[in-house]
Amino acid sequence: MLELESIRIATSERVLVRDLSAGVGGGEVLAVMGESGSGKSSLLAFLSGSLPPGMRARGRVRLLGRDITALPMAQRRVGILFQDDLLFPHMTVLDNLLFALPAGLRAGRVARAEAALAQAGLAGCSGRWPHTLSGGQRARVSVLRAMLAQPQALLLDEPFSRLDTALRERFRAFVFAGIREQCIPAVLVTHDAHDVPAGAQVIHLSPEPDHV
Repeated sequence: MLELESIRIATSERVLVRDLSAGVGGGEVLAVMGESGSGKSSLLAFLSGSLPPGMRARGRVRLLGRDITALPMAQRRVGILFQDDLLFPHMTVLDNLLFALPAGLRAGRVARAEAALAQAGLAGCSGRWPHTLSGGQRARVSVLRAMLAQPQALLLDEPFSRLDTALRERFRAFVFAGIREQCIPAVLVTHDAHDVPAGAQVIHLSPEPDHV
């Protein structure tokens, strides 16, 4: 369970998120919608521990019962998917995946990465460079890398927005299937209602007109 308790985020000039509380269980998705400037990305930054200096926030974030509010980003066990795949261009597909996997014997780690690629329909791609992949293939590798890191929650910052319609539908299904299979809570930021899976909780954020 990922729990958000009375979260408030503001700049020196205005409130972005006011008193937001919600909970999302394993395998479930909390969708956060709103127009540009409503605080969606700032909320994800607060949850991941990457809120920029100068922004003020209060409230609590609990993951599997553990208070992670004050923990640095590296200790939160929270994965993030962005609009861009952010694969390392100087690494092969396999090395991108190995970067995410926990330490251990190389043979076992390689076997896990190869199995994940095969399951995602990317068998035979391990030795390729990211720039040789299609947009859809790169997107799938990005999801695999995030999942192989064994996150306890996943944040999705409009990861479908740059894909064409047909590919977008397949990629959404791929991502949400992974969330259900690994039974992890997810928070999706989007401005497109088509991105929200059936049964998801939905929160709408609106820009606050008042000053801090």
